[in-house]
Amino acid sequence: MAHGASAENAAVAPRGKTIVFGLLKRGDQVYTEIVPDCSSATLQRIIKGKTSIDSVIHSDGWRGYNGLVDFGYKKHFRVHHSKNEFARGNSHINGIESFWGYAKNRLVKFKGMDKSMFNLHLKECEFRFNNRKQDIYKVLLGMFRKESLKLS
Repeated sequence: MAHGASAENAAVAPRGKTIVFGLLKRGDQVYTEIVPDCSSATLQRIIKGKTSIDSVIHSDGWRGYNGLVDFGYKKHFRVHHSKNEFARGNSHINGIESFWGYAKNRLVKFKGMDKSMFNLHLKECEFRFNNRKQDIYKVLLGMFRKESLKLS
């Protein structure tokens, strides 16, 4: 769920890197957010705000996910990448990892960017990923017809 450095073994991003947290509803939409840290309080605030209590949560072994069961999430399954475990039955985080690969592949082409622009590029990746099975041109055209651009 979290990504930035390796969320399994870093509480803060490497120097100069931005920490990004992501959620993916299996077979559906991804949500990303830039976060100040990978603490339990930060990650669980987002999880509680974006998921229902009856959601099935699949995560890696990062300690920031400790305590989700205490908040009422009865179905929290982990895979421990640090123990060379990447799937256990239906428990895996391949979907969000697919998004991270997609986003990195798009963003690396910029060879760096101004930190103030990173969120816009990240949200573009999120939008494109969430609409990857549709004609992006038609999606955008429909959005602009519904609500025109405000240029001032």
